[in-house]
Amino acid sequence: MATDGSTRAVVTALCANLAIGVSKFVAAAITGSASMLAEGVHSVADSANQVLLLVGGRRARRPASALHPFGYARERYVYAFLVAIILFTLGGLYALYEGYHKVVDPHPLESPLVAVIVLLIAAVLEGYALRTAVGEANRTRGDRGWLRFVRRSRNPELPVILLEDSGALLGLLFALLGVGLSVLTGNAIFDGISTLCIGALLGTIAVLLAVETKSLIIGESAVPEQVAAIEQALLSAPGVDRVIHLRTMHLGPDDLLLAAKIAVGPNDEGTEIAATIDDAEARVRAVVPTAKVIYLEPDIYRPDAASPVP
Repeated sequence: MATDGSTRAVVTALCANLAIGVSKFVAAAITGSASMLAEGVHSVADSANQVLLLVGGRRARRPASALHPFGYARERYVYAFLVAIILFTLGGLYALYEGYHKVVDPHPLESPLVAVIVLLIAAVLEGYALRTAVGEANRTRGDRGWLRFVRRSRNPELPVILLEDSGALLGLLFALLGVGLSVLTGNAIFDGISTLCIGALLGTIAVLLAVETKSLIIGESAVPEQVAAIEQALLSAPGVDRVIHLRTMHLGPDDLLLAAKIAVGPNDEGTEIAATIDDAEARVRAVVPTAKVIYLEPDIYRPDAASPVP
């Protein structure tokens, strides 16, 4: 994992989900609650997802090779996409399947107090895991709202953990409502309805994660603030008259590729141009340290041939 904060959030969530999953399955066996069983499968899916994130982080640290000259940092995006697939299939679809059968053929719950106690304990553990993820995200979130942070973050682990833990807490609320209403009314159909709600929730989160991680796999640019900072750094270098065009793409969360054509003086000599490029690269890395791969092409500015800076 590229950052200790992301690793800490993932490991905390993994430990919490393993403990929660065991307790949910025990409670499901005792009570016969479909929502408890769905929540147990949900915890298994979350645990598998966190293992995948850790594996992806480890594989992303492999050095570049002849076949992959820009390295393997994007593997973190691939494994985050696998998380979305597992969450949808193992979590969402299974919960919908269980909920449907519980609604069609409801069975009364046994020892519902056990289910309530387990759900409350699970809520405390999930809340702690979410609190850890929120604390790590706040270090880089700035003044952005949470949805904007999830959609604009180039780090896949924290958004995944934030969505998973938030979904887990909401799923626990659905399960509590299902068990409570089933006990109060004597009709176990509410347990099935809550299970369907859990399935729909997991499916929604999985689709959101899949859309965002697919975009990262294809290749996203630096955020607008970074693009502006890069342009200003280039323009501040002596010998750079203007930025003719600029392109950026994340090779991984902490690896940014930068390609730009910069205008230099028509009478500049080769040694002067080389010094200008070296200085410009140093200035860019000072303001955006993740700009690991930089290609600057010197040119003479011609208005009719220039393309606008995106």
